[in-house]
Amino acid sequence: MTIRRLPETLVNRIAAGEVVERPASAVKELVENALDAGARRIDVTITNGGRGLIAVADDGIGMAPEDLPVAVERHATSKLPGEDLLDIRWLGFRGEALPSIGAVSRLSLTTRQHGADSGAQLDVEGGRVGQVRPAAAGYGTKVEVRDLFYAVPARLKFLKSERTEAMAVAEILRRLAMAHPDVAFSLTDDGRSVFRADAAQAELDPEGRRLRRLAQILGRDFSDNAVAINAEREGIRLSGHAGLPTYNRGNAQHQFLFVNGRPVRDKLFVGAVRGAYADFLGHDRHPVVALFLDLPAEQVDVNVHPAKAEVRFRDPGLVRGLIVGGLRHALAEAGHRASTTVAQGALGALKPQSAPSMALPFARGNPAPYRPEIERYSPVLSDGALADAVRYYHAPEPYAGPTGLQPQARAEIPAAEAPLQAYPLGAARAQLHATYIVAQTENGIVIVDQHAAHERLIYERMKQHLAAGGVPRQALLLPEVIELNPAEAARVAARADELAELGLVLEAFGDGAVLVREVPALLGDGDVKGLVRDLADDLAEYDAALSLKEKLEEVCGTMACHGSVRAGRRLGVDEMNALLRQMEATPHSGQCNHGRPTYVELQLSDIEKLFGRR
Repeated sequence: MTIRRLPETLVNRIAAGEVVERPASAVKELVENALDAGARRIDVTITNGGRGLIAVADDGIGMAPEDLPVAVERHATSKLPGEDLLDIRWLGFRGEALPSIGAVSRLSLTTRQHGADSGAQLDVEGGRVGQVRPAAAGYGTKVEVRDLFYAVPARLKFLKSERTEAMAVAEILRRLAMAHPDVAFSLTDDGRSVFRADAAQAELDPEGRRLRRLAQILGRDFSDNAVAINAEREGIRLSGHAGLPTYNRGNAQHQFLFVNGRPVRDKLFVGAVRGAYADFLGHDRHPVVALFLDLPAEQVDVNVHPAKAEVRFRDPGLVRGLIVGGLRHALAEAGHRASTTVAQGALGALKPQSAPSMALPFARGNPAPYRPEIERYSPVLSDGALADAVRYYHAPEPYAGPTGLQPQARAEIPAAEAPLQAYPLGAARAQLHATYIVAQTENGIVIVDQHAAHERLIYERMKQHLAAGGVPRQALLLPEVIELNPAEAARVAARADELAELGLVLEAFGDGAVLVREVPALLGDGDVKGLVRDLADDLAEYDAALSLKEKLEEVCGTMACHGSVRAGRRLGVDEMNALLRQMEATPHSGQCNHGRPTYVELQLSDIEKLFGRR
């Protein structure tokens, strides 16, 4: 078999298959070139999903006429001053984009340098390079790509619908716009403006400019429900914004990572984000984050893939630790804060429906329906006593509170004279359906799910005890025998030493049972049988080689669930206020262990809108 060199046109088409997979790939390469050229405005126009036309116009430094023929040669670049591929400070550097695109399309370059009297133009058709000629042009560069893949028709069969390809183009442009808030971007699709991001205002600080751009792209809800990230370790800096756990999505498509201004997709990053949020979200929910990693060029290899979508870090452990630590610290700083979208969803569900034929239950002439729970908490009211009843809460009879809410931990707040401005979660006013605490704040009301909130408090306290050396235990007056099937009992007994570190002391008790002698003190009079059975189920899902500390979130979460105040349990007003005060003092108390909100806050202005008062 004779070895021969492939013709240049075929070599370029092979390269195009690696660099230009679809219209969005071409847009990415061309916009990155514009950014490297110092552009402050980039306008992208496409037709037919990018197959018919891709036009990228910028106001960058432009090119000299003599540079045009070199620009469309393979591996010709202005972005590697030296020859060190580990010292890359530009988005583009391989010199493959323009020749690869020109090999499979009809490419036209029009450019004019600042200060030049006129511009120049060069056409490339299916790899054949034309002659440079003068052209009327504004300052900067405009690249037009027509009939993408006409020279390799087989590639057209692999493209998706025009709408799907157009959406991919928009996604690429949005990602690049996130990383460059000082640059204005626009996208026009078949004559219709589909994306526009104005350059950030100069008077804002860098963090403010970035957040403004993120709000333009991800929506105002993100900026309202995100915490700032600022962490640095050994010369590597992490910045950006991360959504609160209660502001989450059903997939990981809303997670964005930028390395030295370059949008990348990296498995290490995805794993680090999931690890940072593991305490707060269920496995089927995903956080929304936009993180920017800046590190010395020699610490990262961006030359892993022709499309430059992947990177390789010199010290991946350091990077992962920085991301996990930076996110966890910022989320802890957020305290009990929950996302505003929770309240918006509640208000949407509460909007009154038109039902003119429905008799109002308290309208004149319509007796109120019998409500035993209301009768239990409220006296018979006269018309004049109604206002006082709104202000005063009549608590049920004294009750031995749940663990963690004992009298010494209570914050006694007079029902009528509570200093509301001093308490973000307000003062307890009522308990509804023995499940939900209603508190009055200075500017509205808060509704708390008592079980979810107390579960979170116990979980956070268990973690604190573990970090301090061990979970306090209390002995059962009578050891409890828990019957399981033989396999479950064996699994639980095999982990007895590890469970003891977590405060649960048990031992095998014959075939198919375990004997529980001590439980974590935080669990109080929790359901010991239910706890052990749930732990047996959890252990069935863990790898036998994993220690329980490696699955700490799941184990502590299971224990906390069984030790928390149950729905249906009546609480006194002092117990409810104690729960509110502990929530205010506990990080992450705004969401349960599965990412669901523990409370909903409704502002008075929003409530007034519901009743047409605003």
